[in-house]
Amino acid sequence: MRVRLRPAVIFGSDDLNGCEHAFFEILSNSIDEAREGFGREIIVKCYKDGSYSVEDFGRGIPLDYNEREQRYNYELVYMELYAGGKYNNAAGQDYSYSLGLNGLGACATQYASAYFDVQVKRDGFLYELHFEKGENIGGLHKSPCKSKKTGTFQRFLPDTEVFTDVKIPADYFRLVLKQQAVVNAGVTFTFIDENTGEEEHYCYERGIEGYLQELNADNGISDVFTFAEQGRGRDKADRQEYDVKIEVAFAFNNHNPRQEFYHNSSWLEYGGSPEKACRQAFTYAFDKVCKERDKYKNNEGKIVFQDIADSLLLVTNSFSTSTSYENQTKKAINNRFIQDFMTELLKSHLELWFIEQKAVADKVLEQVLINKRARESAEKQRITVKSKLQGKVDITNRIKKFIDCRSKDANCKELYIVEGDSALGSVKLGRDAEFQAVIPLRGKILNCLKAPLSKIFQSDIIMDLVRVLGCGVELKHKQIKGVGEFDPDLLRWNKIIICTDADVDGFQIRTLVLAMLYRLVPTLLKMGKVYIAESPLYEITYMPKGKGDSITYFAYDEKEKAALLKSLGQANCKLQRSKGLGENEPDMMWRTTMNPQTRRLIQVTDEAEAEMQEIFDLLLGDNLNGRKEFIAANGHNYLELLDLD
Repeated sequence: MRVRLRPAVIFGSDDLNGCEHAFFEILSNSIDEAREGFGREIIVKCYKDGSYSVEDFGRGIPLDYNEREQRYNYELVYMELYAGGKYNNAAGQDYSYSLGLNGLGACATQYASAYFDVQVKRDGFLYELHFEKGENIGGLHKSPCKSKKTGTFQRFLPDTEVFTDVKIPADYFRLVLKQQAVVNAGVTFTFIDENTGEEEHYCYERGIEGYLQELNADNGISDVFTFAEQGRGRDKADRQEYDVKIEVAFAFNNHNPRQEFYHNSSWLEYGGSPEKACRQAFTYAFDKVCKERDKYKNNEGKIVFQDIADSLLLVTNSFSTSTSYENQTKKAINNRFIQDFMTELLKSHLELWFIEQKAVADKVLEQVLINKRARESAEKQRITVKSKLQGKVDITNRIKKFIDCRSKDANCKELYIVEGDSALGSVKLGRDAEFQAVIPLRGKILNCLKAPLSKIFQSDIIMDLVRVLGCGVELKHKQIKGVGEFDPDLLRWNKIIICTDADVDGFQIRTLVLAMLYRLVPTLLKMGKVYIAESPLYEITYMPKGKGDSITYFAYDEKEKAALLKSLGQANCKLQRSKGLGENEPDMMWRTTMNPQTRRLIQVTDEAEAEMQEIFDLLLGDNLNGRKEFIAANGHNYLELLDLD
């Protein structure tokens, strides 16, 4: 039931985005079947009760008894994470370029549904399953089926106990199904909305080429140019080889520029390797031609990708037999070979395009140079305005989402570094605004023990923290432009308090912040300026006998919980695990975490330099063997923090 407790781990979030991703996991399986040549239509339907269905006409998911596994296939597909047919090929099916290879999606979506129904036609039988809140009801029902058609029908109602919002808008389905029609040439995607009675069909017989021709219409600077290649390689010398297929279509259009990247049919919202390849290849090719054809004037600066993107229509559609997604939501990939292969492929085809389409290419080149000079002019104007206003802008406006306090006395001011926007809201409302300021972390920061300085100072999160601290950084060898030298007298705060959730993710973020401070401002640790705010693990509501009002107590560890329950009388107590900081009421935040009279702060003190360096290296550095030994020796002390239900 881990999925129901922590859906964000699988689906990226527990809000509407997570619910939409759960739907896409089911759709992905049908897409894989169609792309393998089994079934040319996929039907998606929205029902009045808020449920959704996906129907395909492929071979049908194998659900019957699996002799090799000595279990039913439906248990592997829908009830065991990481055990789907595409993961271990238990059913003997081939999914070389599958959108989902880890057997996670169907199972996870089933667990996240109030009910989940399955009907499969294959081998002359109709197989039926019914699940409720992750539990199978009635086992597998198998009956003879005269129809020669095969396929899978899955209908599910996302559970409001799992997701905060389950009402997926119709426009989401229209967008996703159109995108999938674009990258799966010849497959028809049908959308039926029972609420409105509307039925829509999406199909692009010529795939991304037909899609770009539609977008380019009558106002393009150039026609659509397409090419496709395949290759084989590896991301690193010690990694296995894998196959890659890449299809690219591009045109130039001032009225409708856009760039879309797809991999194994999944839209890469954040791009990753294909986007990096296109940026590098297009910038290289255009800059090279500008130099060869003497297009630059008076030693002007080079073209950047944004100059090209302002007039570029581009779609890439890639597939690989091994894919490194940045996370389960599949919004970016980071395969090095795919990036290198696509970069060289684009360079060679762009070189050919500039030669074969010289008249059109020259016209495009002129437009890109116009974009470039307009950008440079706007940038000069922006810098001029910024320099004029620089002295009038205070730190509150310069640092994104930083909430300052009223006091200007550095001897009493406190800076709370909190985990994310949700915690920012609770801490902001619960603090004493006179002397307590707040800055949220936007995700997990870089591991500053491993990252080079150049990358560290390219991080907006880290640079914001450095600016808020106000004391500069300590660097032994060189100074980074724009970052002041360290001066402890310029520190704006009496206390720097790291405030994260009392869970595994919170502990990791806390450690990463400490690593950043250790790398950039270690003197603050020696000065005793850094603290950790303890968050309670349990909230205990004591309900006295009679008509007395209930009283709330907080326990910060298991020992305190046991002692409180014993002293209060367990029968009169309601116990619940504390929520994340972002879900706490402001009054609770003040009592437990921010009130100097009642909060618990752990002061971070520095050890001897060698010992401190050894510990940080053990936790976050390159001492992998040492870390394994440490976990083996001490991991049992942290089992209570793991979600093993």
